[in-house]
Amino acid sequence: MARMHTRRRGSSDSDKPVADEPPEWSDVDADAVESRVVELAEQGHSPSEIGLKLRDEGVQGTAIPNVQLATDKKITEILADNDAEPTLPEDLRNLMERAVRLREHMAANPNDAQNKRALQNTEAKVRRLVDYYRGDALDENFKYTYQNARDLV
Repeated sequence: MARMHTRRRGSSDSDKPVADEPPEWSDVDADAVESRVVELAEQGHSPSEIGLKLRDEGVQGTAIPNVQLATDKKITEILADNDAEPTLPEDLRNLMERAVRLREHMAANPNDAQNKRALQNTEAKVRRLVDYYRGDALDENFKYTYQNARDLV
C-alpha cells in the first residue's frame, strides 16, 4: 500500500487466496451470522472489529473466516439492512479521531513541528474524504471542523 504523504514507494502485501464458498468446517447458518453482526454493532463495535471478532470468536463456537462468503453480504450491507449502520463511515471516523488526538497534542506541545505536519496531512485527508462522502453517507451541508470532529467522535 503506497503511503500518501511520504516519498516511500509502498509495501508489498500478499493476496488473500481466492475462495468462492466458505470452508466446509465453517458451516454456520447465514441468519445466525447476520444476527451476531447486528448484536456486535449494537455493542458499539465498528465493521472491521466485527470481522475480527467473527474470525477469532466465531458464531456458536465456529469461526467465520469471511462474512461475505458465509452470507453473500458484506458486514456494512448487513448493518444497513438492519438499520444498525454507524453514523460516519469507518475510515472517516478513524481519521477524525486521529486529527482530534493530534490537535490535542499540538495544544500541549506547540513546538512539535512533526506533529504539526501530521495534523495538516490528516486534516487534508479528512477533507478529501468528506468531499467523497458528502451527499451519500454524509449530509450535503457537512463541513469538517475540529469542533465538529470532536463532537462526532
